[in-house]
Amino acid sequence: MPPFSPRGRNRRSGRTPAGSSPGSSTGSSTGISKASQADLLRLAATPSGQPGEASAENAPRRRDRRGRGLRGPMFPPGTPAHRTRAQRFDDLVLDVVEDLDRTWASQLHGTEFAVEDVPPSDPAPWEDGGVLLGRFFPAEAGRPGRVVVYRRPIEVRAIDVDDLADLVRDVVVEQVAHLLARTPEEIDPNFGERS
Repeated sequence: MPPFSPRGRNRRSGRTPAGSSPGSSTGSSTGISKASQADLLRLAATPSGQPGEASAENAPRRRDRRGRGLRGPMFPPGTPAHRTRAQRFDDLVLDVVEDLDRTWASQLHGTEFAVEDVPPSDPAPWEDGGVLLGRFFPAEAGRPGRVVVYRRPIEVRAIDVDDLADLVRDVVVEQVAHLLARTPEEIDPNFGERS
């Protein structure tokens, strides 16, 4: 069976003319002559002479569509280098928490840290105006203290990757400071300084 040729298709319907197969010569409607069919068969033949299997050296070269470069992700899902934006954001928060844990481990013992995409639509009564970047919940009734960081509002405010890391650090430090009833400068002496 000869390989598919787009010239053998009806341009409007995308179907081949009735009673013919793609690549067969049915007159002027397909645009492929008998000599062209022989060339297509020869290109599709492997060195062993089996038609229908393309070899690497005889395969027709395909150019990238409309000059846009590679099609598909650079690192497909499942490869070690593939990280989503949410995973990279989680890593930034985890780095800050690990840094704070070195200094404030006894005060932060049992504290939970979480990342959510967006803040809830019903803010607490003490939270006024603006979009929340983070929130803290003090320990009460057997529940541990909790710090929540909201990913999307922080990403929208960041200019680049370095700014995102600085902003994540400032938000986490500020929420930990509220949780421990201290100033952010006590928690992190570099608070508010952007690199």
